[in-house]
Amino acid sequence: MAQVLSGTKTANDIKKQLKDEITEFQQQYPDFRPGLAIVQVGDREDSNVYIGQKLKSAAEVGVIAEHIKLPRSSTQYEVLACVDKLNNDPKVHGIIVQLPLESDTVIDAHRVTNAILQSKDVDGLHQDNAGRLSRGDLDTCILPCTPRGCMELIKRTGVDVKGKNAVVLGRSKIVGAPMSDLLLWNHATVTVCHSRTADLKSEVQRADILVVGIGQAELVKGDWIKPGAIVIDCGINSIPDETKPRGYRLVGDVDYNSAKEVASWITPVPGGVGPMTVAMLLKNTVDQAKKSFVKLAVSSQWNMQYLPLHLKDPVPSDIDVAKAQIPKDVSLLAQEINLLPEEVDLYGKKKAKVSLKVLDRLKTQKDGKYVVVAGITPTPLGEGKSTTTVGLAQALGAELKKNVFACIRQPSQGPTFGIKGGAAGGGYSQVIPMEEFNLHLTGDLHAVTAANNLLAAAIEARMLHEATQTDKALYKRLVPEEKGLRKFSPIQLKRLEKLRITKTNPNDLTANEIKSFVRLDIDKETITWQRVIDTNDRFLRKITIGQGPQEKGHERQTQFDITVASEIMAVLALCTDLRDLRERLGRIVVASSKSGQPITADDLGVSGALAVLMKDTIRPNLMQSLEGTPVFVHAGPFANIAHGNSSIIADKVALKLVGEDGFVVTESGFGADIGMEKFFDIKCRYSGLVPSAVVLVATIRALKMHGGGPTVTAGVPLPAEYKEEHLDLVEQGCSNLIKQIQNANKFGVPVVVAINRFGSDTLSELNLVQGIAKENGAFDAVICNHWAKGGLGAVDLAVAVNNATKQPSNFKFLYDVRDPIESKIETIAKEIYGADGILLEPLAQEQIERYKKHGFNDLPICMAKTHLSLSDKPELKGAPTGFTLPIREARASIGAGFIYPLVGTMSTMPGLPTRPCFYDIDIDADTEEILGLS
Repeated sequence: MAQVLSGTKTANDIKKQLKDEITEFQQQYPDFRPGLAIVQVGDREDSNVYIGQKLKSAAEVGVIAEHIKLPRSSTQYEVLACVDKLNNDPKVHGIIVQLPLESDTVIDAHRVTNAILQSKDVDGLHQDNAGRLSRGDLDTCILPCTPRGCMELIKRTGVDVKGKNAVVLGRSKIVGAPMSDLLLWNHATVTVCHSRTADLKSEVQRADILVVGIGQAELVKGDWIKPGAIVIDCGINSIPDETKPRGYRLVGDVDYNSAKEVASWITPVPGGVGPMTVAMLLKNTVDQAKKSFVKLAVSSQWNMQYLPLHLKDPVPSDIDVAKAQIPKDVSLLAQEINLLPEEVDLYGKKKAKVSLKVLDRLKTQKDGKYVVVAGITPTPLGEGKSTTTVGLAQALGAELKKNVFACIRQPSQGPTFGIKGGAAGGGYSQVIPMEEFNLHLTGDLHAVTAANNLLAAAIEARMLHEATQTDKALYKRLVPEEKGLRKFSPIQLKRLEKLRITKTNPNDLTANEIKSFVRLDIDKETITWQRVIDTNDRFLRKITIGQGPQEKGHERQTQFDITVASEIMAVLALCTDLRDLRERLGRIVVASSKSGQPITADDLGVSGALAVLMKDTIRPNLMQSLEGTPVFVHAGPFANIAHGNSSIIADKVALKLVGEDGFVVTESGFGADIGMEKFFDIKCRYSGLVPSAVVLVATIRALKMHGGGPTVTAGVPLPAEYKEEHLDLVEQGCSNLIKQIQNANKFGVPVVVAINRFGSDTLSELNLVQGIAKENGAFDAVICNHWAKGGLGAVDLAVAVNNATKQPSNFKFLYDVRDPIESKIETIAKEIYGADGILLEPLAQEQIERYKKHGFNDLPICMAKTHLSLSDKPELKGAPTGFTLPIREARASIGAGFIYPLVGTMSTMPGLPTRPCFYDIDIDADTEEILGLS
């Protein structure tokens, strides 16, 4: 007499295990929720019953199951669209399509099941899963539910499958074929039989293990079965039985009563394989959910394909190096760094935008190491911060095999066609494709330009309309009647709230309230908002507007700035999400009223429209380095009147993607006294991110200039002092390096000095700088050659940075934002620049008092001074002392969130030189290749 293999009992055991497994996993990952989607077309009663059983069982174990019921009228396109949506939903880990499909139109069920992602095909019906199973790749495929359930039942008997004769009766794609593969790869000797097999009885009699799923009621009799065999009956059939209330009873494909007398183990029908199929569906779902969660919610080591460098000596031009490398398709790069397809919007094949949904998906993931690259005070000889940023990232990735992102600013197109050229790095440490990087990229700069100029247009239009209309006429146009009703728009309700008017019905306002509402009363002498364009054009530095016949009498002088000088660019760089962007845009102060009240973009009613223009810009742009490591290029605020750092958003997304053991390397503009200080006191203050290390970049040539070396003139050969050994100049110039090391240490962050090596540097000079740096507070000082050798030339730097980030973090801000504005300015001047104090000119003092009155005291400070010296005088190199820092003005970027004192005159619109870069830029009309870009 056979022992009964109860599928019901085994399935219950498995469901209890699954429930415990989910609970245990949630202890480590509280957001873990396995998700199953069941797609049904039509309303078949039997399908409804089966789906109901699955939903009930899912709820019992803690799987979130969703039933998507499509009407009979659904077309194949609509069903496939539904499946595609579920494929792209990270909350759904398993998808099944309930068969058969009940549709009024022809739907290819095979195509629909194959449209499910292989990793979400928890029914195991996808051709990829079937192919992997047939090859024996059991670790990479999802097993079909019924065969997996059968195997589980066989294992419960305690009989070792290995070496046994197994017969599978039936060859269906759902049961027979995959069951035979599963037995085969568990080392049984397998025979597959079917309805046309000759002498079927004798074939079955050879079976130590018999699995039947042929669809014929009670076909297999007891005398077909080998004594002691294990019998798994997958069939379910109804036969007439007048003794039953429904007039029928359910039986399998095996004659149970005769078979149980011969077999050692047998499954009943019902209560055998059926319950196991549902249990295995849930097990497949939980298994895939855990794999997905660990992969997608917890960053792991990336499976990167690094691009080999074919180094040449001498190093060719930057554009030749860039063009010699073939970038990966950005879709492949996105896959390598564990981005989901729905999180990436491709802009061609080499650049993409990345969704902020990544932050939600990886919210439980710990951040990686956060490294900022800064430099000594800049000189015309250059220090190579961008090159070091990219070279360090290449070394950490391609050489040390760390997950690493470089995050850099998007360059303005103005300098690209002017005198500076591009900003993609240099030599064998670049961002590619260079032409994409330096030109339009994904259009963020154009969006900033459009938003900025819309706000400028709103200011002029409002002043014109207020000057030419009565209060009543203004109110009628600002709050028009539509179909007999008048209502305030949401942004107008915000203005009413600001005016402390509590009424929400436009018809209830008094004449005085209407006047307050419609009259911004802008004092045009206080307008600080300028138009922008992303082109170097000196003749736009001062212009007259309002000269058209309809604007007669409303002329005023104004100017254009370059786009990256727009406060909207700084807002983009400092916002943390779309909501924060919208709020910051609304807070932008463009002028004062004649009564001295600040006028904002919200007051003008335009901030919602600005956010619409900017909605895509908040997503960082994904590119790559020459060695195929990922790079985020996002935002490009000025480093003097703004904070000169790439976006908070890009850094946050990158820190999640690299994971706890990975690295994010970002760059701050100008010298450490400007860009690094603003990175710490402004960017980190708003982001809440804690930096792990500073890389301070220096060159022997630049240090010589700080040590008193001769002036360098563009186009004139370098003086001999910069090409020959001069230890005295180097040692004296290290005063600037020492001061910048001290500046970084004031924030409690370890400093690694990167000495960019040039061919003219001598070993004595390099060793001298290394020693001075270490003696004066640097964690380490490393000689680098990444310009000539790529990541290989920055391996020592990467190792030093890795070691530095293992030090305890003692990060702290330089000042408390609640200190008075004057005090914060003085703290920066004394502590960072080495000044004796500050001198506030009357205009600056008046402006500061006004900011305090309006509640802006507690904003951080963004110093706008020359980047060529620690002092206010560009010609003073090294580490000047004994000076007082004059503060000419104090302006405010309220939307961005900082006060920026002006130490000198700041140009916000560059001009073109006698021979701009554009002389060398052209395009090959046949190949569309860009020529001459550098």
